[in-house]
Order: sequence, then C-alpha cells, then structure tokens
Amino acid sequence: MARRGTALVTGATSGIGLEIAWALAAGHHHLVLVARDADRLEALAAQLRAAAAIEVEVLPADLADRRALDRVAERLRSTERPVDLLVNNAGFALRQRFVGGDIGREEGALDVMVRAVMVLSHAATGAMVARGRGAVLNVSSVAALTTMGTYAAHKAWVRTFTESLAAELAGTGVTATVLCPGLVHTEFHSRAQMRTDAWPELAWIDAARVAEAALAGVRRGAVVVTPSLRYRAVSAFLRLAPRAVVRSAAGPRRRGPSLATGTPAAPDAGADSLPA
Repeated sequence: MARRGTALVTGATSGIGLEIAWALAAGHHHLVLVARDADRLEALAAQLRAAAAIEVEVLPADLADRRALDRVAERLRSTERPVDLLVNNAGFALRQRFVGGDIGREEGALDVMVRAVMVLSHAATGAMVARGRGAVLNVSSVAALTTMGTYAAHKAWVRTFTESLAAELAGTGVTATVLCPGLVHTEFHSRAQMRTDAWPELAWIDAARVAEAALAGVRRGAVVVTPSLRYRAVSAFLRLAPRAVVRSAAGPRRRGPSLATGTPAAPDAGADSLPA
C-alpha cells in the first residue's frame, strides 16, 4: 500500500468505511469511494478533497446489482489508474429470522456481503499480482465465529475466504487481511432499528479506532485483525468452546440481550448480526 497510492472503499459513506476513508486521506492516499447514495458520496468527496488535497473519485453502485458490481470490478482491473488497496466494507443487518423471512432480502445480503466480496477481490488481486504489489482488506466480524443467523454465515465466509486468499497470495507481493470487530459505534444499528442501550459502554469500540487497527494490520501484512483485547478474548473463547456451547450462548435462540442486536432474542425477534 504505497504512499500516495489509490484505495477503493465500498460502503464508504458511513461507519467503518467512512473512518477508513478519512484515515487513508490523512495518509495522503487517493480514493475511489463506492456506495449507493450518490449525493452522500459527492458530499464526502468534497470534504476529503478540501481537507487532504487528494484525488477522490466517486462510483455510485448498489453492489446487489450485478451490472453495478461489474462496473466496480472493471475499475479495479484498470491498468491506467491502478488501485493499490481494496476495502470490502459494504454490508447491512437483515433483522429477520431465516425461516419465514423475506428470501429476497436474504439474497440481497448474500450478494452484497459474499458475492461482491468475491467478485471485487478477484478483480483487484488479478491486477495487483500482475503489478507485484497491493492489498485487500475485507471486513468480517466477531459474529463470524457465532451462529447468529445468516449474517454470521456471510461473515464466516468472508473470514475463511480471506485467510485462504492470503495463503494463495503468499510470495506475490499482494496481501489479504480480514478485519473482525465486535460492537462498533456506527449507523449500522440505527439503520437496522437496533437498541444499543442493552450493552454497557465498555462493550463498544470507536469506529475510528477500528479503522486505525485495520490499516495498521494491512501495513504489517497481518491476516486477521481483531481490534481490542476484550474481543480477542471473546474470539478465543468462541474458537475453542464446543460448538454446542457456542450455539447456546451466541445463537438465535439465546435469551436476554443479544450480542448482535442489543435486544432480547425472543422467538420472533432473532439475533441476526454484529456490526461490520
């Protein structure tokens, strides 16, 4: 990830993606910003240009739309305007049970959080390996180690995929890093109409701190980055505990406040997701 290189960030207008964009701008990296809302993209681009005197390109795209996704992939394949860092951050909470839920929403989430990550990583790494340099940062979640619905399944795929990609890229000059945060203060919860007051402030991490940890991990070539000691401890427990215990403690039938939503996991409420 060379200084004054270019980074493409999906889900760039809010949350972790927004903080990563600002951190990269502070480091004088040029940016390609991807999100659905063109107005928000343009407003953010203007702020970043004014604050950091960098080049900022906006690329409005709904990553669940295959034609829009293909446009982003083509941008990553560009040899004239190479992208040095891809950040796959876009994602959202389903806030529904799988059984009886809207299958269209399930398919849309799969497209954004799995298919888009695969397609964009393929486009980026093909161009990067040819140049002998570059990096991919994929945003997963501590939820990847739980059984909290299809969101957890999507994030588990992202984690395993990134680890596999990192192994395949060894020796090429290109790296792959997966970010696995826990509860992060972002718009993720308000957009999903989730309560945040069921968990103490100590459980939350600031999005800027998460972004800083993620980019530090990319710089040192780390494969898995889990910000904060407490979430590294939670992750260790989830990896080592019997899966029956994990299903009981961090699954959709769990009683009490859900680590994913901050709301009681009643039979019709679900416990679908940790923030990306």
